[in-house]
Amino acid sequence: MKRCLDIFAALFGLIISLPFLAPLCLLVWLQDFHSPFYVPQRVGRKGRRFRMVKLRSMVIRADTNKVDSTAKNDPRITHVGRFIRAFKLDEVPQLWNVLIGDMSLVGPRPNVERETNLYTTEERQLLNLRPGMTDLSSIVFADEGAILEGKSDPDLAYNQLIRPWKSRLGLLYVKESNVLLDVKIILLTLVSIVSRTQALKRVARTVRELGGGDELVRVATRLDPLRPAAPPGATRIVIDRNSVPA
Repeated sequence: MKRCLDIFAALFGLIISLPFLAPLCLLVWLQDFHSPFYVPQRVGRKGRRFRMVKLRSMVIRADTNKVDSTAKNDPRITHVGRFIRAFKLDEVPQLWNVLIGDMSLVGPRPNVERETNLYTTEERQLLNLRPGMTDLSSIVFADEGAILEGKSDPDLAYNQLIRPWKSRLGLLYVKESNVLLDVKIILLTLVSIVSRTQALKRVARTVRELGGGDELVRVATRLDPLRPAAPPGATRIVIDRNSVPA
């Protein structure tokens, strides 16, 4: 049932998105006359690598500096790219990945291999499902760039401030995954486009209904500043972005 929903929605989404994707592709190409698409490698279900299609929002070869996390003020982002990222339009081409089975509409967001190699044993459960275009953490941390803005080491800040809660939200979905929950998350994602405040309130309510603890529910509201925390399955906060936390 989940796969049928993915195929139907991805095909429909690709058809209706063509009228605005085409001119956006042209604008991206006119910036530097390079491909409007960015096709990075990501890690999917059971550790399988795949190529994820995105509308390019950065300069060519932006990934050569080995910085995986992107702050809002990252100089690699192009002028057109700032508009694309503001409305999450760079993610739309991933409907193709959903259609061919690399991804699902809803599921834990795919990560680069450098990051998945650092997963704790508990976090590796995130690889039990197809990665998704959206999930609860996509709504809660839609402002990831703003969170990392001004940080001297965006990757370390990501691992300390975002990863612990993003992984917990992902693991909650892995445990409770079903088609009705998928539909609910898709609707919440659409609500977040109109009102982030209302979406966060409903996400927090959903997290509580799914059995998330009080702390995770509070983080989902985003009413408090994020504080460094240990990722699931670890007892210590990450102090080195290149090592698995103990």
